[in-house]
Amino acid sequence: MPPPGPAISAHGLCFGYAGREVLHDVSVELSYGTLTAFAGPNGSGKSTLVELLAGVRVPLRGEVRRLGSISLVVQRPAAPETLPLTVRDTVSMGTWGRRIGRREARGVVAEMIAAVGLDGLESRSLTELSGGQRQRALLAQALASRADIVLMDEPDAGLDSTSRQHIHELLADQAHRRGVAVGCASHDERFVATADRVVRLESGHATTHGTTGARAATL
Repeated sequence: MPPPGPAISAHGLCFGYAGREVLHDVSVELSYGTLTAFAGPNGSGKSTLVELLAGVRVPLRGEVRRLGSISLVVQRPAAPETLPLTVRDTVSMGTWGRRIGRREARGVVAEMIAAVGLDGLESRSLTELSGGQRQRALLAQALASRADIVLMDEPDAGLDSTSRQHIHELLADQAHRRGVAVGCASHDERFVATADRVVRLESGHATTHGTTGARAATL
């Protein structure tokens, strides 16, 4: 069961690059059992906000409180694509640190590989995969960790419409069935429209919309 209370609470976040502030006084909250979409045009700060919430960047001002374990899926992983890793190796890394036996870990890995539509490619090297397939392998790795909070930056990038729809349904299932707090930056308005909560970024400010109506997150 996820911990009680908000998964992530961020207040007054400000961040900038080379003296230019890209996020201004942004306050957002991620809840367990909820799928939150971060939307906005290119350069609006979606990726930056995801990284701030995950803790891989430190805000210039403001604070982020996290309650639970976090798994992050980025668009451009730091690990070189030339590493001799297979799909199975990559997804197995998500189980590292979990207190489960080898047999259970193998079951989780197989389940997640199938969930993202990569079954049959378990032994394929990452170098042999398309960009969309590598992204799915990283998503499977994140889900295999069984983290309380899953944050993603464009996990559906490079996927065809059928694969994209499948990933969207998988993320919704993780939130609604498993109670995970899922936060996802996306350009796909069809996905954004199905999210439980939408944080729209524009000119460094954010407005949050939910099923109970819109409210300003920052002004």
